[in-house]
Amino acid sequence: MAPETIGNKNEKVGEVVSTKMQKTIVVEVQRRVPHPLYKRIVTKRKKFYVHDEKSEAKKGDWVRIIECRPLSRLKRWRLGDIVRRAAQVDAQPADLDIKI
Repeated sequence: MAPETIGNKNEKVGEVVSTKMQKTIVVEVQRRVPHPLYKRIVTKRKKFYVHDEKSEAKKGDWVRIIECRPLSRLKRWRLGDIVRRAAQVDAQPADLDIKI
């Protein structure tokens, strides 16, 4: 059996907020929960450090992350797959009428 198919691992879906490290991305996961006292729906956010071996994910992508063994002091998640790519806007200075 492949390591990906053994057991039920915890999975989350979130947005990539940073790709500045080598083989590591930061993913922000949002969840909506009722406030314990006031019962109003509030949005809670948490950032996870995720291992991205091939540096596939870019900032703004929505990705699925899978729990794994500790890989470093902060990394306990690895990149599962990219759910939705971010729109990449490539504007040249000539297109924007900017003089360099």
